[in-house]
Amino acid sequence: MLMPFCHASAWAAPLRPKSFGNRCQKLVFYSRGPRYEVASARSQIVLSDLPCRSSRLHLSPKADVKNLISYVVTKTRAINGTYHRFLGRHFPRFYALYTVFMKGIQMLWADGKKARRIKANMWKHNVKFHQLSYREMEHLRQFRRDITKCLFVGIISIPPFANYLVFLLMYLFPRQLLVKHFWTPKQQIDFLDIYHSLRKQSHSEIITHLERASALVSDERLRWHLTDLCTKVQNGVHPTAHDILALRECFSTRPLGFSQLQATHMRALSRAMLLNPHLPPAVLRWRLKSHTTVIQQLDRALAQLGIGQLTAQEVKSVSDLAGRMVADFLQPKRN
Repeated sequence: MLMPFCHASAWAAPLRPKSFGNRCQKLVFYSRGPRYEVASARSQIVLSDLPCRSSRLHLSPKADVKNLISYVVTKTRAINGTYHRFLGRHFPRFYALYTVFMKGIQMLWADGKKARRIKANMWKHNVKFHQLSYREMEHLRQFRRDITKCLFVGIISIPPFANYLVFLLMYLFPRQLLVKHFWTPKQQIDFLDIYHSLRKQSHSEIITHLERASALVSDERLRWHLTDLCTKVQNGVHPTAHDILALRECFSTRPLGFSQLQATHMRALSRAMLLNPHLPPAVLRWRLKSHTTVIQQLDRALAQLGIGQLTAQEVKSVSDLAGRMVADFLQPKRN
């Protein structure tokens, strides 16, 4: 045992006060018996000299937390700014990609929060997708496509060390693997040209399938109208809305109904709508039907909103569905 506990007489006298820090609490213990029970019933605790702090440090816990958070945020911004200047000075090309990537994450996160609010309002007010406004409907449609592509990239990154290969593939094939938020301004223009050329290449194939299907139309009047329409398009004449609506019955029954379309015809239509054509025929038919249904719902919502209410960015987004020619047609009307 320690020496202070060897003699009971050492505890007979009261303990000397101990001072904890500069002008802090002083605890004085008095024990009147020879026992080693400091915290007994006969012990007394005398508190004197209440703690006295300087006015500068006398803050509430909430103020201390706020000051700490403010200090951390300030330091983080300073370090982040220094890091950005270092990258921009020594690695300019990497810094450009890094900036686009960070902005893309912020925009994708903002789109996710907006889509969540729209879905919450739909559940709260029992609103269906086709009952939404044009802007809400278009936002949900585009966010679904973006998040589907992001999930695909995330799934192929799951195997060990596959993320390094995925980063390389995203750098080499940004149009196929990345959403538009992660494209540079130059890539957005170039990729729009590529999509427009893909649509143009599929148009001639679609007209060829329509000509072949016209021979199978039982109604002679509809067969003549369909053949005449294909001839006009091949000669560079743009058909009117009346010419197209006159053939509505042809696309509801055999041979041009969704359930009777051939696989090659559906692949050509998928390329024209920027959908994946390398899928089984049943999946292609389902995707085409759902995609055209969404386009019809968007057209009705746009008719209620009015073309003149579209912004420049919204006119550009129309090209994702209907092509650049429609976007160029809507631009003067908006102005």
